[in-house]
Amino acid sequence: MFVLFEGIDGSGKTTLSNRVAEALAAGGLRVVHTRQGGRFASTVTQAIRELGRDARNMMMTPHAELMLYAARDLQLLQEATLPALARADVVIADRFLYSAEVLARWGRGLPPEDVEPVLRAATRGVTPDLVFLVDVDPHVARARRRVAKIVAPDPRPSSRKGLAGVGMQQRLREGYRALAARAPDRWAVVDNTDADLDALVGAVAEAVRAARRDGPAAGVAAMAAATARARETTAAVTPLHDAAEALARFVAWIDRRAAREPALAAYFLAGLWGDPLDARREALAERAPEVTANGLRGLDDETSWRLRRRLHERVPGLVARSLVEAAAARAEAQALLQALAERCPLDVAAALDGRDDEPAWALRERLWDSANAAAGAPLRARLAASLGYLSGERAWELRARWLAEAAAAAALDTYEGARAACASVAGLDDGRAWDLRKQARDVAPVPALDSVAGLTGERAWKWRRRALDRAAKVVMRTIDGVDDPRAWELRTEVALHCKEALDSIVGLDGPPAWALREACADVWPSTVVKSLGPLVAAPRGRTLLARQLGRHAGNLSLLKHAAAAALRHGAVE
Repeated sequence: MFVLFEGIDGSGKTTLSNRVAEALAAGGLRVVHTRQGGRFASTVTQAIRELGRDARNMMMTPHAELMLYAARDLQLLQEATLPALARADVVIADRFLYSAEVLARWGRGLPPEDVEPVLRAATRGVTPDLVFLVDVDPHVARARRRVAKIVAPDPRPSSRKGLAGVGMQQRLREGYRALAARAPDRWAVVDNTDADLDALVGAVAEAVRAARRDGPAAGVAAMAAATARARETTAAVTPLHDAAEALARFVAWIDRRAAREPALAAYFLAGLWGDPLDARREALAERAPEVTANGLRGLDDETSWRLRRRLHERVPGLVARSLVEAAAARAEAQALLQALAERCPLDVAAALDGRDDEPAWALRERLWDSANAAAGAPLRARLAASLGYLSGERAWELRARWLAEAAAAAALDTYEGARAACASVAGLDDGRAWDLRKQARDVAPVPALDSVAGLTGERAWKWRRRALDRAAKVVMRTIDGVDDPRAWELRTEVALHCKEALDSIVGLDGPPAWALREACADVWPSTVVKSLGPLVAAPRGRTLLARQLGRHAGNLSLLKHAAAAALRHGAVE
Protein backbone atom coordinates (compact mmCIF):
# COMPACT_ATOMS: atom_id res chain seq x y z
CA MET A 1 0.00 0.00 0.00
CA PHE A 2 1.37 3.41 -1.00
CA VAL A 3 0.60 6.11 1.62
CA LEU A 4 1.51 9.74 1.02
CA PHE A 5 1.78 12.76 3.32
CA GLU A 6 1.42 16.20 1.76
CA GLY A 7 1.17 19.74 3.13
CA ILE A 8 2.87 23.11 3.26
CA ASP A 9 6.31 23.58 4.78
CA GLY A 10 6.04 23.51 8.56
CA SER A 11 2.78 21.57 8.58
CA GLY A 12 4.41 18.77 10.54
CA LYS A 13 4.05 16.15 7.83
CA THR A 14 7.63 14.89 8.14
CA THR A 15 7.40 14.44 11.90
CA LEU A 16 3.92 12.93 11.68
CA SER A 17 4.75 10.55 8.84
CA ASN A 18 7.84 9.24 10.62
CA ARG A 19 5.91 8.72 13.86
CA VAL A 20 3.13 6.92 11.98
CA ALA A 21 5.71 4.69 10.27
CA GLU A 22 7.10 3.74 13.68
CA ALA A 23 3.62 3.02 15.06
CA LEU A 24 2.69 0.79 12.13
CA ALA A 25 5.99 -1.08 12.32
CA ALA A 26 5.50 -1.59 16.05
CA GLY A 27 2.18 -3.22 15.17
CA GLY A 28 3.89 -5.84 13.03
CA LEU A 29 3.66 -4.36 9.53
CA ARG A 30 6.61 -4.16 7.15
CA VAL A 31 6.96 -0.42 6.63
CA VAL A 32 9.33 1.58 4.43
CA HIS A 33 9.52 5.37 4.70
CA THR A 34 11.22 6.95 1.70
CA ARG A 35 12.11 10.04 3.72
CA GLN A 36 13.01 8.51 7.03
CA GLY A 37 14.28 11.06 9.51
CA GLY A 38 13.64 13.87 7.03
CA ARG A 39 16.17 12.75 4.41
CA PHE A 40 15.17 11.21 1.09
CA ALA A 41 16.18 7.59 0.46
CA SER A 42 17.69 8.68 -2.87
CA THR A 43 20.84 10.80 -2.76
CA VAL A 44 20.00 12.05 -6.26
CA THR A 45 16.58 13.21 -5.07
CA GLN A 46 18.16 14.89 -2.06
CA ALA A 47 20.66 16.70 -4.28
CA ILE A 48 17.92 17.90 -6.64
CA ARG A 49 15.94 19.16 -3.65
CA GLU A 50 18.92 21.16 -2.40
CA LEU A 51 19.39 22.67 -5.86
CA GLY A 52 15.74 23.66 -6.03
CA ARG A 53 15.58 25.23 -2.57
CA ASP A 54 18.82 27.21 -2.82
CA ALA A 55 18.10 30.95 -3.01
CA ARG A 56 21.32 31.44 -4.97
CA ASN A 57 19.25 30.14 -7.88
CA MET A 58 16.86 33.05 -7.43
CA MET A 59 16.27 33.57 -11.15
CA MET A 60 15.15 30.01 -11.92
CA THR A 61 12.00 30.22 -14.05
CA PRO A 62 8.71 28.55 -13.02
CA HIS A 63 8.81 26.14 -15.98
CA ALA A 64 12.38 25.09 -15.19
CA GLU A 65 11.38 24.64 -11.55
CA LEU A 66 8.50 22.37 -12.59
CA MET A 67 10.82 20.16 -14.62
CA LEU A 68 13.33 20.03 -11.78
CA TYR A 69 10.77 19.06 -9.15
CA ALA A 70 9.23 16.45 -11.43
CA ALA A 71 12.71 14.97 -11.88
CA ARG A 72 13.18 14.95 -8.11
CA ASP A 73 10.03 12.94 -7.51
CA LEU A 74 10.50 10.64 -10.50
CA GLN A 75 13.97 9.70 -9.30
CA LEU A 76 12.64 8.81 -5.85
CA LEU A 77 9.74 6.87 -7.36
CA GLN A 78 11.98 4.70 -9.52
CA GLU A 79 14.90 4.33 -7.16
CA ALA A 80 13.12 3.84 -3.83
CA THR A 81 9.33 3.80 -3.88
CA LEU A 82 8.62 1.18 -6.55
CA PRO A 83 11.20 -1.32 -5.19
CA ALA A 84 9.78 -0.84 -1.69
CA LEU A 85 6.22 -1.48 -2.88
CA ALA A 86 7.36 -4.90 -4.10
CA ARG A 87 8.46 -6.00 -0.62
CA ALA A 88 6.68 -3.94 2.07
CA ASP A 89 3.16 -3.89 3.48
CA VAL A 90 3.11 -0.08 3.63
CA VAL A 91 5.33 2.40 1.81
CA ILE A 92 5.17 5.94 3.17
CA ALA A 93 6.31 8.98 1.21
CA ASP A 94 6.72 12.57 2.35
CA ARG A 95 5.77 14.56 -0.79
CA PHE A 96 5.05 13.26 -4.27
CA LEU A 97 4.31 14.93 -7.58
CA TYR A 98 1.31 16.68 -6.05
CA SER A 99 3.81 19.05 -4.45
CA ALA A 100 5.22 19.93 -7.85
CA GLU A 101 1.69 20.48 -9.19
CA VAL A 102 0.64 22.74 -6.33
CA LEU A 103 3.81 24.80 -6.50
CA ALA A 104 3.59 25.23 -10.26
CA ARG A 105 -0.12 26.02 -10.50
CA TRP A 106 -1.07 27.74 -7.26
CA GLY A 107 2.36 28.94 -6.22
CA ARG A 108 3.75 30.19 -9.54
CA GLY A 109 0.56 30.58 -11.55
CA LEU A 110 1.38 28.21 -14.44
CA PRO A 111 -1.67 27.06 -16.45
CA PRO A 112 -2.85 23.44 -16.06
CA GLU A 113 -2.11 22.68 -19.71
CA ASP A 114 1.59 23.38 -19.05
CA VAL A 115 1.73 21.37 -15.84
CA GLU A 116 -0.39 18.27 -16.33
CA PRO A 117 1.51 16.65 -19.25
CA VAL A 118 4.80 16.92 -17.35
CA LEU A 119 3.39 15.31 -14.23
CA ARG A 120 1.49 12.65 -16.16
CA ALA A 121 4.73 11.53 -17.78
CA ALA A 122 6.56 11.53 -14.43
CA THR A 123 4.03 9.47 -12.46
CA ARG A 124 4.51 6.40 -14.70
CA GLY A 125 0.94 5.41 -13.87
CA VAL A 126 1.58 5.28 -10.12
CA THR A 127 -1.07 6.79 -7.85
CA PRO A 128 -0.89 6.79 -4.03
CA ASP A 129 -3.57 4.62 -2.44
CA LEU A 130 -4.14 7.03 0.43
CA VAL A 131 -3.05 10.67 0.82
CA PHE A 132 -2.98 12.53 4.14
CA LEU A 133 -3.10 16.28 3.69
CA VAL A 134 -1.58 17.66 6.87
CA ASP A 135 -3.39 20.96 7.07
CA VAL A 136 -2.28 23.80 9.33
CA ASP A 137 -2.73 27.51 9.82
CA PRO A 138 0.15 29.04 7.80
CA HIS A 139 1.00 31.33 10.73
CA VAL A 140 1.62 28.26 12.90
CA ALA A 141 3.51 26.48 10.13
CA ARG A 142 5.80 29.46 9.64
CA ALA A 143 6.37 29.72 13.38
CA ARG A 144 7.33 26.05 13.60
CA ARG A 145 9.89 26.52 10.83
CA ARG A 146 11.33 29.55 12.58
CA VAL A 147 11.52 27.69 15.89
CA ALA A 148 13.41 24.84 14.25
CA LYS A 149 15.96 27.29 12.81
CA ILE A 150 16.40 29.05 16.15
CA VAL A 151 17.02 25.80 18.01
CA ALA A 152 19.21 24.31 15.24
CA PRO A 153 20.54 27.12 13.00
CA ASP A 154 20.81 26.22 9.32
CA PRO A 155 24.00 27.58 7.71
CA ARG A 156 22.65 27.10 4.18
CA PRO A 157 21.37 29.99 2.07
CA SER A 158 17.71 30.77 2.56
CA SER A 159 14.97 28.86 0.75
CA ARG A 160 14.26 30.07 -2.79
CA LYS A 161 10.56 29.36 -2.37
CA GLY A 162 10.47 31.69 0.60
CA LEU A 163 11.61 34.64 -1.50
CA ALA A 164 8.06 35.05 -2.76
CA GLY A 165 6.87 35.87 0.76
CA VAL A 166 4.42 34.43 3.25
CA GLY A 167 1.63 34.57 0.67
CA MET A 168 3.21 31.61 -1.10
CA GLN A 169 2.23 29.33 1.78
CA GLN A 170 -1.34 30.64 1.69
CA ARG A 171 -1.60 29.85 -2.02
CA LEU A 172 -0.04 26.41 -1.62
CA ARG A 173 -2.48 25.58 1.14
CA GLU A 174 -5.36 26.49 -1.17
CA GLY A 175 -3.88 24.28 -3.86
CA TYR A 176 -3.58 21.25 -1.60
CA ARG A 177 -7.15 21.71 -0.42
CA ALA A 178 -8.31 21.87 -4.03
CA LEU A 179 -6.56 18.57 -4.81
CA ALA A 180 -8.11 16.97 -1.72
CA ALA A 181 -11.56 18.08 -2.83
CA ARG A 182 -10.89 16.65 -6.30
CA ALA A 183 -10.35 13.11 -4.93
CA PRO A 184 -12.24 12.86 -1.61
CA ASP A 185 -12.18 9.06 -1.65
CA ARG A 186 -8.36 9.00 -1.42
CA TRP A 187 -7.43 12.25 0.38
CA ALA A 188 -7.87 12.54 4.13
CA VAL A 189 -7.45 15.99 5.71
CA VAL A 190 -5.52 16.02 8.99
CA ASP A 191 -5.85 19.21 11.05
CA ASN A 192 -2.50 19.82 12.75
CA THR A 193 -2.92 23.43 13.80
CA ASP A 194 -3.78 22.75 17.43
CA ALA A 195 -3.64 18.97 17.70
CA ASP A 196 -2.03 16.69 20.25
CA LEU A 197 0.73 14.88 18.35
CA ASP A 198 0.38 11.53 20.13
CA ALA A 199 -3.38 11.46 19.52
CA LEU A 200 -2.85 12.46 15.91
CA VAL A 201 -0.31 9.68 15.33
CA GLY A 202 -2.75 7.16 16.72
CA ALA A 203 -5.63 8.42 14.57
CA VAL A 204 -3.60 8.44 11.35
CA ALA A 205 -2.13 4.98 12.02
CA GLU A 206 -5.63 3.63 12.60
CA ALA A 207 -6.81 5.22 9.34
CA VAL A 208 -4.01 3.42 7.47
CA ARG A 209 -5.02 0.12 9.05
CA ALA A 210 -8.66 0.74 8.09
CA ALA A 211 -7.60 1.48 4.52
CA ARG A 212 -5.61 -1.77 4.33
CA ARG A 213 -8.58 -3.75 5.60
CA ASP A 214 -11.44 -2.11 3.74
CA GLY A 215 -9.98 0.18 1.07
CA PRO A 216 -8.86 3.83 0.91
CA ALA A 217 -12.35 5.25 1.41
CA ALA A 218 -12.53 3.50 4.78
CA GLY A 219 -9.26 5.15 5.78
CA VAL A 220 -10.58 8.56 4.78
CA ALA A 221 -13.77 7.95 6.76
CA ALA A 222 -11.81 6.86 9.84
CA MET A 223 -9.71 10.03 9.71
CA ALA A 224 -12.80 12.21 9.23
CA ALA A 225 -14.43 10.63 12.28
CA ALA A 226 -11.34 11.22 14.41
CA THR A 227 -11.19 14.85 13.26
CA ALA A 228 -14.86 15.38 14.07
CA ARG A 229 -14.34 14.01 17.60
CA ALA A 230 -11.39 16.37 18.13
CA ARG A 231 -13.41 19.36 16.94
CA GLU A 232 -16.19 18.65 19.43
CA THR A 233 -13.86 19.88 22.18
CA THR A 234 -12.94 23.09 20.36
CA ALA A 235 -14.86 26.22 21.26
CA ALA A 236 -16.45 28.19 18.44
CA VAL A 237 -14.69 31.40 17.43
CA THR A 238 -16.74 34.43 18.39
CA PRO A 239 -16.15 37.98 17.12
CA LEU A 240 -13.99 40.35 19.13
CA HIS A 241 -14.65 44.03 19.74
CA ASP A 242 -11.38 45.59 20.85
CA ALA A 243 -7.71 45.04 21.62
CA ALA A 244 -8.38 44.18 25.26
CA GLU A 245 -10.54 41.22 24.25
CA ALA A 246 -7.92 40.17 21.69
CA LEU A 247 -5.21 40.27 24.36
CA ALA A 248 -7.27 38.00 26.62
CA ARG A 249 -7.87 35.50 23.82
CA PHE A 250 -4.20 35.59 22.81
CA VAL A 251 -3.12 34.86 26.40
CA ALA A 252 -5.52 31.92 26.56
CA TRP A 253 -4.02 30.53 23.32
CA ILE A 254 -0.49 30.94 24.71
CA ASP A 255 -1.45 29.02 27.86
CA ARG A 256 -2.96 26.14 25.90
CA ARG A 257 -0.03 25.95 23.50
CA ALA A 258 2.60 26.19 26.24
CA ALA A 259 1.38 22.90 27.68
CA ARG A 260 2.25 20.99 24.46
CA GLU A 261 4.60 23.17 22.42
CA PRO A 262 6.40 25.56 24.76
CA ALA A 263 8.83 26.68 22.06
CA LEU A 264 5.95 27.67 19.79
CA ALA A 265 4.28 29.60 22.61
CA ALA A 266 7.56 31.38 23.31
CA TYR A 267 7.91 32.26 19.63
CA PHE A 268 4.55 34.02 19.55
CA LEU A 269 5.56 36.05 22.60
CA ALA A 270 8.63 37.44 20.80
CA GLY A 271 8.80 41.22 20.85
CA LEU A 272 6.03 41.57 23.45
CA TRP A 273 6.27 42.73 27.04
CA GLY A 274 4.05 43.85 29.89
CA ASP A 275 1.22 42.33 31.91
CA PRO A 276 -0.01 39.64 31.57
CA LEU A 277 2.69 38.34 29.22
CA ASP A 278 5.80 38.88 31.35
CA ALA A 279 4.95 36.07 33.74
CA ARG A 280 4.46 33.73 30.80
CA ARG A 281 7.76 34.73 29.21
CA GLU A 282 9.56 33.97 32.47
CA ALA A 283 7.77 30.64 32.85
CA LEU A 284 8.73 29.59 29.31
CA ALA A 285 12.38 30.60 29.66
CA GLU A 286 13.30 27.34 31.33
CA ARG A 287 11.46 25.11 28.85
CA ALA A 288 12.32 27.04 25.68
CA PRO A 289 15.46 29.08 26.45
CA GLU A 290 16.61 29.52 22.85
CA VAL A 291 13.30 30.81 21.57
CA THR A 292 12.73 32.99 24.62
CA ALA A 293 16.17 34.61 24.23
CA ASN A 294 15.61 35.09 20.50
CA GLY A 295 12.40 36.97 21.30
CA LEU A 296 14.25 39.55 23.40
CA ARG A 297 15.70 41.35 20.38
CA GLY A 298 15.79 45.07 21.05
CA LEU A 299 13.55 44.92 24.11
CA ASP A 300 14.51 47.31 26.92
CA ASP A 301 11.95 46.55 29.64
CA GLU A 302 12.96 45.23 33.04
CA THR A 303 11.58 41.72 32.50
CA SER A 304 13.62 41.38 29.30
CA TRP A 305 16.78 42.39 31.11
CA ARG A 306 16.02 39.96 33.91
CA LEU A 307 15.64 37.22 31.31
CA ARG A 308 18.98 38.17 29.70
CA ARG A 309 20.73 37.91 33.06
CA ARG A 310 19.10 34.54 33.60
CA LEU A 311 19.82 33.12 30.13
CA HIS A 312 23.18 34.56 29.05
CA GLU A 313 25.16 31.63 30.44
CA ARG A 314 22.86 29.09 28.83
CA VAL A 315 22.33 30.68 25.38
CA PRO A 316 24.99 33.39 25.18
CA GLY A 317 24.86 33.89 21.42
CA LEU A 318 21.13 34.58 21.28
CA VAL A 319 21.34 36.94 24.25
CA ALA A 320 24.18 38.82 22.54
CA ARG A 321 22.17 39.18 19.33
CA SER A 322 19.26 40.62 21.33
CA LEU A 323 21.34 43.64 22.39
CA VAL A 324 20.34 45.89 19.50
CA GLU A 325 18.12 48.92 18.91
CA ALA A 326 16.77 50.31 22.21
CA ALA A 327 18.47 47.62 24.29
CA ALA A 328 21.93 48.57 22.97
CA ALA A 329 21.86 52.00 24.64
CA ARG A 330 22.19 50.69 28.18
CA ALA A 331 25.59 50.53 29.85
CA GLU A 332 24.67 47.00 30.89
CA ALA A 333 24.43 46.04 27.21
CA GLN A 334 28.01 47.14 26.58
CA ALA A 335 29.25 45.27 29.64
CA LEU A 336 27.41 42.12 28.62
CA LEU A 337 28.75 42.25 25.06
CA GLN A 338 32.28 42.68 26.42
CA ALA A 339 31.76 39.70 28.73
CA LEU A 340 30.43 37.51 25.91
CA ALA A 341 33.03 38.51 23.31
CA GLU A 342 35.26 35.48 23.87
CA ARG A 343 32.44 32.95 24.21
CA CYS A 344 30.43 33.92 21.12
CA PRO A 345 32.38 36.46 19.07
CA LEU A 346 30.30 36.01 15.90
CA ASP A 347 27.11 36.80 17.77
CA VAL A 348 28.67 39.83 19.46
CA ALA A 349 29.78 41.05 16.03
CA ALA A 350 26.20 40.64 14.78
CA ALA A 351 24.99 42.87 17.63
CA LEU A 352 27.16 45.68 16.25
CA ASP A 353 25.28 45.97 12.96
CA GLY A 354 24.97 49.58 11.88
CA ARG A 355 26.43 50.98 15.11
CA ASP A 356 28.78 53.95 14.80
CA ASP A 357 29.40 54.73 18.48
CA GLU A 358 32.75 54.42 20.27
CA PRO A 359 31.88 51.30 22.33
CA ALA A 360 30.93 49.51 19.09
CA TRP A 361 34.19 50.51 17.38
CA ALA A 362 36.20 49.42 20.39
CA LEU A 363 34.53 46.02 20.28
CA ARG A 364 35.14 45.71 16.55
CA GLU A 365 38.85 46.38 17.05
CA ARG A 366 39.06 43.94 19.94
CA LEU A 367 37.35 41.19 17.97
CA TRP A 368 39.38 41.91 14.84
CA ASP A 369 42.68 41.67 16.73
CA SER A 370 41.61 38.45 18.47
CA ALA A 371 40.90 36.70 15.15
CA ASN A 372 43.81 34.78 13.68
CA ALA A 373 44.27 34.59 9.91
CA ALA A 374 42.63 31.19 9.39
CA ALA A 375 40.05 30.49 12.11
CA GLY A 376 39.27 34.20 12.31
CA ALA A 377 38.14 34.58 8.71
CA PRO A 378 34.41 34.08 9.49
CA LEU A 379 34.66 36.53 12.39
CA ARG A 380 36.34 39.22 10.32
CA ALA A 381 33.74 38.71 7.59
CA ARG A 382 31.00 39.16 10.19
CA LEU A 383 32.67 42.33 11.46
CA ALA A 384 32.73 43.64 7.90
CA ALA A 385 29.04 42.79 7.59
CA SER A 386 28.32 44.92 10.67
CA LEU A 387 29.35 48.05 8.72
CA GLY A 388 26.12 48.31 6.74
CA TYR A 389 24.69 51.86 6.64
CA LEU A 390 28.02 53.34 7.83
CA SER A 391 29.43 55.68 5.19
CA GLY A 392 32.32 57.28 7.08
CA GLU A 393 35.98 56.77 6.30
CA ARG A 394 36.48 54.79 9.49
CA ALA A 395 34.06 52.20 8.14
CA TRP A 396 35.70 52.23 4.70
CA GLU A 397 39.12 51.70 6.28
CA LEU A 398 37.89 48.55 8.01
CA ARG A 399 36.16 47.38 4.81
CA ALA A 400 39.43 47.87 2.94
CA ARG A 401 41.34 45.80 5.50
CA TRP A 402 38.83 42.99 5.18
CA LEU A 403 38.59 43.20 1.39
CA ALA A 404 42.37 42.90 1.09
CA GLU A 405 42.23 39.67 3.10
CA ALA A 406 39.14 38.43 1.29
CA ALA A 407 40.66 39.04 -2.14
CA ALA A 408 43.84 37.22 -1.17
CA ALA A 409 41.81 34.22 -0.01
CA ALA A 410 39.30 34.42 -2.90
CA ALA A 411 36.66 34.79 -0.19
CA LEU A 412 34.38 36.88 -2.39
CA ASP A 413 34.00 33.86 -4.65
CA THR A 414 32.21 32.05 -1.81
CA TYR A 415 28.63 32.62 -0.75
CA GLU A 416 29.68 33.50 2.82
CA GLY A 417 32.21 36.09 1.67
CA ALA A 418 29.93 37.63 -0.94
CA ARG A 419 27.09 37.82 1.58
CA ALA A 420 29.33 39.66 4.05
CA ALA A 421 30.45 42.07 1.33
CA CYS A 422 26.84 42.90 0.46
CA ALA A 423 25.86 43.36 4.09
CA SER A 424 28.82 45.69 4.62
CA VAL A 425 27.48 48.15 2.03
CA ALA A 426 23.79 47.89 2.86
CA GLY A 427 22.08 51.23 2.46
CA LEU A 428 25.10 52.86 0.77
CA ASP A 429 24.70 54.48 -2.64
CA ASP A 430 28.20 55.59 -3.66
CA GLY A 431 30.37 54.13 -6.41
CA ARG A 432 32.50 52.00 -4.11
CA ALA A 433 29.40 50.36 -2.63
CA TRP A 434 27.93 49.63 -6.05
CA ASP A 435 31.21 48.16 -7.32
CA LEU A 436 31.27 45.73 -4.40
CA ARG A 437 27.56 44.97 -4.67
CA LYS A 438 27.83 44.11 -8.37
CA GLN A 439 30.93 42.00 -7.81
CA ALA A 440 29.08 39.88 -5.23
CA ARG A 441 25.68 39.65 -6.95
CA ASP A 442 26.30 36.50 -9.02
CA VAL A 443 27.43 34.54 -5.96
CA ALA A 444 24.96 35.99 -3.45
CA PRO A 445 22.00 37.48 -5.36
CA VAL A 446 19.62 37.77 -2.40
CA PRO A 447 22.09 39.55 -0.06
CA ALA A 448 23.03 41.83 -2.97
CA LEU A 449 19.38 42.76 -3.45
CA ASP A 450 18.92 43.20 0.30
CA SER A 451 21.79 45.66 0.33
CA VAL A 452 19.87 48.29 -1.66
CA ALA A 453 17.57 48.79 1.34
CA GLY A 454 16.38 52.36 1.55
CA LEU A 455 18.13 53.49 -1.63
CA THR A 456 16.16 55.68 -4.02
CA GLY A 457 18.59 56.06 -6.92
CA GLU A 458 17.84 54.74 -10.39
CA ARG A 459 20.13 51.72 -10.09
CA ALA A 460 18.32 50.53 -6.98
CA TRP A 461 14.93 50.78 -8.67
CA LYS A 462 16.23 48.81 -11.67
CA TRP A 463 17.46 46.04 -9.38
CA ARG A 464 14.11 45.91 -7.60
CA ARG A 465 12.11 45.78 -10.80
CA ARG A 466 14.30 42.98 -12.21
CA ALA A 467 13.82 40.84 -9.10
CA LEU A 468 10.16 41.54 -8.34
CA ASP A 469 8.78 38.42 -10.03
CA ARG A 470 11.21 36.08 -8.27
CA ALA A 471 11.83 37.71 -4.89
CA ALA A 472 8.95 40.02 -4.04
CA LYS A 473 9.51 39.62 -0.30
CA VAL A 474 13.10 40.79 -0.54
CA VAL A 475 12.17 43.72 -2.78
CA MET A 476 9.57 44.81 -0.23
CA ARG A 477 12.19 44.65 2.53
CA THR A 478 14.31 47.11 0.59
CA ILE A 479 11.55 49.73 0.53
CA ASP A 480 10.66 49.50 4.21
CA GLY A 481 9.37 52.92 5.22
CA VAL A 482 10.10 54.45 1.79
CA ASP A 483 7.42 56.99 0.85
CA ASP A 484 8.13 57.37 -2.86
CA PRO A 485 5.79 56.99 -5.87
CA ARG A 486 7.97 54.18 -7.27
CA ALA A 487 7.74 52.31 -3.96
CA TRP A 488 3.96 52.62 -3.96
CA GLU A 489 3.85 51.33 -7.53
CA LEU A 490 5.78 48.19 -6.55
CA ARG A 491 3.72 47.66 -3.41
CA THR A 492 0.45 47.96 -5.28
CA GLU A 493 1.62 45.52 -7.92
CA VAL A 494 2.33 42.69 -5.47
CA ALA A 495 0.28 43.47 -2.34
CA LEU A 496 -2.55 41.02 -2.99
CA HIS A 497 -0.15 38.05 -3.06
CA CYS A 498 2.75 39.36 -0.95
CA LYS A 499 1.89 40.49 2.56
CA GLU A 500 5.36 41.95 2.96
CA ALA A 501 4.10 44.95 0.98
CA LEU A 502 2.11 45.82 4.12
CA ASP A 503 5.11 45.12 6.35
CA SER A 504 6.95 47.88 4.48
CA ILE A 505 4.47 50.63 5.40
CA VAL A 506 4.42 50.39 9.21
CA GLY A 507 3.43 53.79 10.60
CA LEU A 508 2.98 55.48 7.20
CA ASP A 509 -0.03 57.77 7.31
CA GLY A 510 -0.59 59.15 3.79
CA PRO A 511 -3.45 58.37 1.38
CA PRO A 512 -1.48 55.62 -0.48
CA ALA A 513 -0.90 53.78 2.81
CA TRP A 514 -4.55 53.85 3.82
CA ALA A 515 -5.66 52.85 0.33
CA LEU A 516 -3.36 49.83 0.45
CA ARG A 517 -4.66 48.85 3.89
CA GLU A 518 -8.24 49.02 2.68
CA ALA A 519 -7.47 46.96 -0.43
CA CYS A 520 -5.77 44.24 1.64
CA ALA A 521 -7.92 44.27 4.77
CA ASP A 522 -9.51 40.89 4.06
CA VAL A 523 -6.48 39.41 2.28
CA TRP A 524 -3.88 40.10 4.98
CA PRO A 525 -6.06 40.93 8.01
CA SER A 526 -3.30 40.73 10.62
CA THR A 527 -0.58 42.49 8.62
CA VAL A 528 -2.91 45.39 7.93
CA VAL A 529 -3.15 45.90 11.69
CA LYS A 530 0.60 45.47 12.14
CA SER A 531 1.17 48.12 9.46
CA LEU A 532 -0.57 50.71 11.61
CA GLY A 533 2.24 50.84 14.16
CA PRO A 534 1.53 53.76 16.52
CA LEU A 535 -1.40 54.81 14.30
CA VAL A 536 -3.44 52.04 15.94
CA ALA A 537 -4.00 54.36 18.92
CA ALA A 538 -5.47 57.12 16.72
CA PRO A 539 -9.22 57.16 15.93
CA ARG A 540 -8.82 55.87 12.37
CA GLY A 541 -6.51 53.11 13.54
CA ARG A 542 -8.85 52.05 16.34
CA THR A 543 -11.71 51.85 13.87
CA LEU A 544 -9.73 49.64 11.51
CA LEU A 545 -8.57 47.40 14.35
CA ALA A 546 -12.13 46.93 15.63
CA ARG A 547 -13.34 46.07 12.13
CA GLN A 548 -10.57 43.50 11.63
CA LEU A 549 -11.28 41.86 14.98
CA GLY A 550 -14.97 41.61 14.13
CA ARG A 551 -14.26 39.94 10.79
CA HIS A 552 -11.20 37.81 11.53
CA ALA A 553 -11.33 36.90 15.21
CA GLY A 554 -9.92 33.43 14.55
CA ASN A 555 -6.69 34.74 12.99
CA LEU A 556 -3.87 33.95 15.43
CA SER A 557 -1.46 36.50 14.00
CA LEU A 558 -4.15 39.18 14.27
CA LEU A 559 -4.57 38.33 17.94
CA LYS A 560 -0.86 38.89 18.48
CA HIS A 561 -0.77 42.24 16.68
CA ALA A 562 -3.92 43.38 18.49
CA ALA A 563 -2.35 42.31 21.79
CA ALA A 564 0.73 44.34 20.89
CA ALA A 565 -1.50 47.31 20.16
CA ALA A 566 -3.07 47.03 23.59
CA LEU A 567 0.29 46.73 25.38
CA ARG A 568 2.45 49.16 23.39
CA HIS A 569 0.08 51.85 22.22
CA GLY A 570 -2.82 51.69 24.65
CA ALA A 571 -5.27 50.93 21.85
CA VAL A 572 -8.01 50.02 24.29
CA GLU A 573 -11.30 51.85 24.55
